[in-house]
Amino acid sequence: MVTVEDAVIARYETGGSRFEVLVDPEAAQAIKDGKDIDLSDKLALDQVFKDAQKGDKVSDEHLEKTFHTRDLAQIAKTIVLKGEVQVTTEQRHALQSAKTRQIVQVIARNAMNPQTGAPHPPARIEAAMKEAKYHVDPFRPVDVQVQEVLQKLRPLLPIRLDVVKVRIKLPAQFYPRVIGELKGLSKVLEEQWLADGTWSGIVEIPAGVQTELYEKLNARTKGAAETALVK
Repeated sequence: MVTVEDAVIARYETGGSRFEVLVDPEAAQAIKDGKDIDLSDKLALDQVFKDAQKGDKVSDEHLEKTFHTRDLAQIAKTIVLKGEVQVTTEQRHALQSAKTRQIVQVIARNAMNPQTGAPHPPARIEAAMKEAKYHVDPFRPVDVQVQEVLQKLRPLLPIRLDVVKVRIKLPAQFYPRVIGELKGLSKVLEEQWLADGTWSGIVEIPAGVQTELYEKLNARTKGAAETALVK
């Protein structure tokens, strides 16, 4: 359970009434991102307030009339989803930094330079975001902001969200140690065993995963894996 000192106030106003809960800021952000989070152990106090700073509580009867339940976790989730989250400057900076890293990771994993076919390193993406002066909102979904960031970055970087297809050949002895991880990184589109016992397959991966895929294949097969982009 989050402490009162570390909690943030989530506030929702409806029907002329105000409802506030003290909630873990990371849990509030996760809910705003669309994740299904149980707030049962994420509230600093098991209470809904009219004014959290004054300690004015909302009656159970009023909660049931407004939210059609007395389930505190469900009520709190509704307040977070539909309302606003009040954070300190320090908390906002921390949440903003975390959301920035998430956005950069998504773009780095899924985007590439269409001129070279190579992924953009995360540091390059983050530097371009700063140059574009994009303001990351810690409480807006990552996927929405990724699209906005891409619009801002295109005048500065040749960049495109894309997937690529890679043909891979594996000597039989390396197949058991590679295939599980390979399927975790990619979507296997087709596969077959060749006459010489080699496994051959075509996989589809996010464009930014190419370097990671090649490095892992080389490490697991001691350089014996063969790869080629499929046009």
